[in-house]
Amino acid sequence: MTYSHHAEQHYIHRTGWLRASVLGANDGIISVTSLVMGMAASGASTHMLLITCIAGLISGATSMAAGEYISVKSQSDIEKADLKFEAKELAKNPHLELKELTQIYILRGLTPELAHEVAIQLTAKDALEAHARDEIGINEITAAKPVQAALSSAISFSAGALFPMISILISPDQHLEMMVLIVGILSLAALGAVSSYYAGTSLAKGSLRVTVWGIAAMAFSSWIGSLFQVNPL
Repeated sequence: MTYSHHAEQHYIHRTGWLRASVLGANDGIISVTSLVMGMAASGASTHMLLITCIAGLISGATSMAAGEYISVKSQSDIEKADLKFEAKELAKNPHLELKELTQIYILRGLTPELAHEVAIQLTAKDALEAHARDEIGINEITAAKPVQAALSSAISFSAGALFPMISILISPDQHLEMMVLIVGILSLAALGAVSSYYAGTSLAKGSLRVTVWGIAAMAFSSWIGSLFQVNPL
């Protein structure tokens, strides 16, 4: 009998880097654009806006990287602690752990006889891997990767923050605030569509969701900035 190789492309393996990348880029666009909008509404000069944008990019990227690393590293530490504890239990009570694994497969729909046989075979192959996957819920695809998450966040935040910076550099002074707003909205719409594409969801819904929340943040920042007028020297 000949078996054909059937490979399916699933989206779950993108969870780690996609979440960090989308969060970073979204935060880069919204936070830095909102910062610039607020400063622009206060009457700040173009030079001051550019400095503000650069400072926002640097501080935001480093903050995102550090926060993402700490957050995901905490998850990784929990996973390692669980695996260490499970390894001890396997060494101390192998028969009880085998029964526990059997019961898991029974609850998933296997007959007791088949569940027991599956548990025996998987335990013989790699007992810790079987318990990590089926009892704890840890597997290679969804396992925490702190460095990957930190780098994805920092790079994507910087990429997102480049949009308001470029709009400042190319816009005439009299239309700067409007150009920053337009570029911010368009970049958010594009980000929402791209992230939805990679997540396998509706491009329109994803784009609209990101854009609406981004506009709300920028409008609020602009309003706050207008309350503090900068006095020209």
